[in-house]
Amino acid sequence: MELNLIHFYPDLMSLYGSYANLSVLSQMLEKMGNAVTITYVEMGDEADIEGADFLFMGAGTEKRQKFALEDFVRHGDEVKKAAERGTPMLFCGTAIELLGKTIFDEQGREYSGIGLGSFTAKQQARRIVEDVYGTTSLYNDAVVGFMNKSSLLTGVETPFLTATALGFGNETKGGAEGFLCKNVIGSHLTGPILAKNPRLLERVIAAIYEKRGENCPAIPKDTWAEQGYAVTARELKNRCGK
Repeated sequence: MELNLIHFYPDLMSLYGSYANLSVLSQMLEKMGNAVTITYVEMGDEADIEGADFLFMGAGTEKRQKFALEDFVRHGDEVKKAAERGTPMLFCGTAIELLGKTIFDEQGREYSGIGLGSFTAKQQARRIVEDVYGTTSLYNDAVVGFMNKSSLLTGVETPFLTATALGFGNETKGGAEGFLCKNVIGSHLTGPILAKNPRLLERVIAAIYEKRGENCPAIPKDTWAEQGYAVTARELKNRCGK
C-alpha cells in the first residue's frame, strides 16, 4: 500500500524525542512492504487530512502549544471528520490538550480547543514529572512512559489508560490517563510512546490496515524494542509493587 502520514508542527511540537513515534511507525510499515510518505505540516500549511492514513502531533512547551493551537483550530473540523471515519491518530504530551473543549493557562486565560473531546485542561505552576506504568483497554500488556506536564484534565469520558499503578493520571495520582476516541489516542506520555511500547505500535498499525479495509499481515518483531520494553516494564512494575 501507499500510506500517507501527517506530522503536525514538527518544529514547534517536538519535545522528548516525539519525532521518533513517526520514525518507528514508518520504518515498521516499510518493513511490511508499504510505501510511506510523511507530510510535515507547518504553520499556515494546508493539509490533506481526508487522504491521510495517520495523523500525529508531538509534545511542546505550554507557550509553543498556544502557537500550535492558534493554527490547528482551522483544521479542527477536518480532524473531527477523520476521527469519525476511523483514521488513526496520536497526540502526545501537550498536544492532547488541543483535542479538548477548553484550555486554561496558568493565569486563567481561556483557549478553545477543537472539541473532539469534551474535556478541559487546566494548566498550573506545579509541574508533574513522573514515570508511568498503567493499563489500557486496547491490549493486555502494561503501558510504560514518562510525563512532564503542568495540566490537569477534567471531563475525559474515555481515557487511554484505565488506571496508573505508577505515576499520575489526568486528575490524580493512580487515576485514568489520556483520551481515547475510536482510533484516536491522546496521552501526556512521551518518551516516545510508540518506541517504548511495541504492543501500542502494533495496535496503531492494525488500525491503519483496518481503516484501509485490508487484512493486517504479521507484524515483524523488533528484538531491541521488545527487550527495552521488557526491562522498563519490569523495573517500573517493581517500583509500584506489582
